Amino acid sequence: MTTGVVVMAYGTPATPDDIEAYYTRIRRGRPPSPEQVDELRSRYVTIGGISPLRQITEAQRARIAEALGDDFEVTLGYKHTSPFIEDAVAAAPSDTVGVVLAPHYSKASVGEYVERLGRPTIESWHDLPEWLDFHAEAVRRELANLPARTHVVFTAHSLPERVLVGDPYEAELATSATEIARRAQLDDWSIAWQSAGRTPDPWRGPDIGEVIAELDADAVLVCPQGFTADHLEVLYDLDIVARELADQRGIAFARTQMLNDDATVLSALAERVRSLST
Repeated sequence: MTTGVVVMAYGTPATPDDIEAYYTRIRRGRPPSPEQVDELRSRYVTIGGISPLRQITEAQRARIAEALGDDFEVTLGYKHTSPFIEDAVAAAPSDTVGVVLAPHYSKASVGEYVERLGRPTIESWHDLPEWLDFHAEAVRRELANLPARTHVVFTAHSLPERVLVGDPYEAELATSATEIARRAQLDDWSIAWQSAGRTPDPWRGPDIGEVIAELDADAVLVCPQGFTADHLEVLYDLDIVARELADQRGIAFARTQMLNDDATVLSALAERVRSLST
């Protein structure tokens, strides 16, 4: 009997023509203004026209499928674009489990994926040893080419303060950052947030830009531990905006390699999926 696996991810526009509809869905059906659409479109143009996230997510799904073998039917379900999570559920075998391509649990993010899937799901994998090793090695590799006075910052997507009350997200981020720092033998590091939404609510900080503005170091190395792929929040918010802020202060800037379709980590994640399905 075939076991279904739905690999769930945020999603991204497939083409520039999809940007407005995508933005509207992110805003829970509230259409953005023409100015907002133009600004988002300009960010995509800056990173090459469209995000590589869709291709990377498919490659991640393929890695998990390869590791699981022929007894598993592995499909994608997106939060904000087609094929949606609900589409994947409708086509999946009765015996189906899920995994979210986000290492840290928050009710406001991963919790929504789990609710929409309605099947057993791996809700968090921030403690996966292979994932921790991947980041520790990425940090060490970049530090080898940076000044001695380099400050390492572990970042993740900010969330509104109101949704973090009683939520494990911040604690899981602190746990994984501490463990990565231990494995990389870091002394000078901190945690920051990034890519906060533009809403009246206060969002968790400090923002990575604030950290760079006040940093007493010769270089900053950002490890985006809250993300699993090169996409807009990494390629634009960090590689362009954060780098420009560092340049303005005369501080060297570097960013660690993203997980993308790393075979070692995704094979280890597949084994957790296999355990959940038995």
